[in-house]
Amino acid sequence: MRSAVHAAALRLLEKHQWEELSIPLVAAESGVHQATIYRRWGSMSSLLNDVVTEWSATDAALPDTGSLRDDLQLYATAVAASLEEGNVPLILRAVVLEIQPGERREASPAFVERERQLQTMLDQAQERGEPVPTLEELLEVLVAPLYFYALFTAPMPKAETSRLVDRLLDVVAHRTAAG
Repeated sequence: MRSAVHAAALRLLEKHQWEELSIPLVAAESGVHQATIYRRWGSMSSLLNDVVTEWSATDAALPDTGSLRDDLQLYATAVAASLEEGNVPLILRAVVLEIQPGERREASPAFVERERQLQTMLDQAQERGEPVPTLEELLEVLVAPLYFYALFTAPMPKAETSRLVDRLLDVVAHRTAAG
């Protein structure tokens, strides 16, 4: 049932603006009764957050190659590839449209989980004796540009992600040399 509702929401995002979507529309598309959808998610926002959480948990696993550079490169390439797909940019745009001016926002469960996973990647590299960026540096220098391009221009080509990885590792090398 969950996968049918998620798939229906994603299909509808491909055909409609986020503002046009509704639980009854998702129910009709998925074949799941709208009362069931309301009971499980309560709103389109909650359903969208669940879609994002599911996507990030299943489609965006982190590599563990034994080398931070290789892990970062594989991760950046995978993110860039996912941002070239039709559904992921649509999900991101819908998430952005959910932002209400002046409303206090908290990190989504998907973002919190991704931060935890990335920190584990960094911790493993540090345990191997590699110099590592902070989580904030990784997000600001590597991850943020990938999503920025996907939201506001064209997704960054996978072949260009190595430049972001190099830039991040340059930040680490500069900090290490200065310290």
